Amino acid sequence: MQINSSAMMAMSNWMNNSASNVANVNTEKYNATQTTITEQNSAIVAQSSKTTQGTDLATEFTDQISIDKSFEANATTIKTQNEMLGSLLDMKA
Repeated sequence: MQINSSAMMAMSNWMNNSASNVANVNTEKYNATQTTITEQNSAIVAQSSKTTQGTDLATEFTDQISIDKSFEANATTIKTQNEMLGSLLDMKA
């Protein structure tokens, strides 16, 4: 369950960076933030860095769809684990 929660936090960070990039698409001299998702010590981590380019809306919007689906999948996994634990506790009680 911990890896799912760390993945959700990483996806949240990535979505925040993407939203900032989209919000600043018309800002002069704005350098977009690129987010890379990696696994470190059984945790999913988002690493951000500034690029030398502006915002590519097509990339940002497709990334946001992927982020949303990943967040949803991790939330479903946590919900299922919670339900299974609840069922196990009900059987033991």
